[in-house]
Amino acid sequence: MEPVPATALASRPAAVAADDGPFGVAALRARLGVSAAPLTRWHWILPLLVTVIAGVLRFTNLAHPDQLIFDETYYPKDAYSLLESGYERRWGEDVNDAFARGEAEPLEGAAYVVHPPLGKQLLAVGESLFGYTPYGWRIMTGLFGTAVIVFVFLLARRVSQSTNIALVAGIIALFDGVLLVAAKFGMLDIFQVLFVVMAAWTLAGDMREVHHRWHDAWLTGALDGTGPFGPRVGFRWWRFATGVLLGLSLSVKWSGLYYIMFFGLLCVFSDLALRRKYGIRRYIVGTLIRDTPAALASLVAVPIMIYVWSWRAWFASETAVYRHAKVDGTIGEDSWLMHLPEPVAGWFYYHLSVLDFHASLTSSGGHHHPWDSKPWAWLAGARPILYYSSTDLECSGGGECRKMLYLFGTPAIWWLVVPAVLWGLWSLIIRRNRAFLIPLVGFAAGFLPWLAAFDRQMYFFYATAFIPFVIVLLALILGQMVGRGKPIRWRWITRIAGGTMRRGTFAAACYLALVVAMFFYFAPILYGFIIPESWYQSMMWLPSWK
Repeated sequence: MEPVPATALASRPAAVAADDGPFGVAALRARLGVSAAPLTRWHWILPLLVTVIAGVLRFTNLAHPDQLIFDETYYPKDAYSLLESGYERRWGEDVNDAFARGEAEPLEGAAYVVHPPLGKQLLAVGESLFGYTPYGWRIMTGLFGTAVIVFVFLLARRVSQSTNIALVAGIIALFDGVLLVAAKFGMLDIFQVLFVVMAAWTLAGDMREVHHRWHDAWLTGALDGTGPFGPRVGFRWWRFATGVLLGLSLSVKWSGLYYIMFFGLLCVFSDLALRRKYGIRRYIVGTLIRDTPAALASLVAVPIMIYVWSWRAWFASETAVYRHAKVDGTIGEDSWLMHLPEPVAGWFYYHLSVLDFHASLTSSGGHHHPWDSKPWAWLAGARPILYYSSTDLECSGGGECRKMLYLFGTPAIWWLVVPAVLWGLWSLIIRRNRAFLIPLVGFAAGFLPWLAAFDRQMYFFYATAFIPFVIVLLALILGQMVGRGKPIRWRWITRIAGGTMRRGTFAAACYLALVVAMFFYFAPILYGFIIPESWYQSMMWLPSWK
């Protein structure tokens, strides 16, 4: 069966293009939420403004503390080893302070690490430019963290087709403590977050473009004669880009597999829904033979190739860990790996050992940490992570002070995670508002798989990946509230608003103000500022925060 010709998809007779009937262009735009209004300068100024503010917030105090904190004890040193040797090497137990001064040298021998190389390779870029200093190993996370805010804005605009809703999402994202702190330290999560949010943005672009293609083909009669299975849609660049980004996400952390699975299923079921909608008689089989192979190529094969590419330095090295596991006796003679070429056998053995490591890192197995937490605690930001502390300091005016730095979620955002998800599900299922679909799937991919592995030792920073999607949900909900409710007659509100304001709009504005106010109230524990002991205690609203 021949694919729908590109000319057929692109062309539309003038009589049809002007049709405002139930299957015309206007109706299509309404279903997709596509605005016919031309782009204005604000479509470009607002993302730029969001970018500038995001950069200022993330690069403020970036080099503090001037030492390795929490999991920075691993990744910046691995990045240094990659620059110097091409592979991760072992370090002594007491080299962190010396490393922060740029004095330490790695020990001989390869190190066993449990995450793919890409995140550390990105950290190495910063170290190559700015040296082995706090600024050097944090600048890339700062840049990626800034980009995360921009793509939250762009994702919200793409799914809602509203610059106002996108601006709301950008404001909320700007003032979330988790997205801020994750961007200020040399760890891996913010890299994965950016790739995942970008993948959601490109996937949204693919779904919208394919919907346009199908509708154009239906209008022009190009679907006639394509048989019971329907046509092939043709190459989809947005979907291909999604696969590349998912591969980059997987190359940072294995949890990228969750997004490959969830986004892949979303893509296939979206294609199935379109074939059914446009009258393809055998739409299930048509999806399986027309769409699924191409989807597997773009969203599975491409990520795998990107992932293998991220290990290029390991394959090029002769001294990396397990590089010669087949010939040095590490792999047993009876193992199926012995039938593979030497580098491939060592690479697979490495992955199997990492899988065993993660599987054994369980709470029931005795692995505990003072700041670990379970997925249900993430839904309310109930257990943040203390990254840095300096207590018993003397305040400038006398009295007791301290410096504390937490991975801490702004309560006005994190305490609404569950309500936002439930509202989103109601809007999608009952109201059939498709704008909520991708944010809900993104949240599900970042949260649900961890429930299946709840016995594993986990930390709050695992939740960094799903909060951008919750923020988009919150922005969509606020967008539904604006303009609703009875007018407010209070004179001071009408003066501020420059006219009548409805209760829904007022509530949305108050919420945004609350988010900003809470961010600045908790800013001392997000930046590690010196504050009086009384101020610190006043911020510890929940016992689990201490």
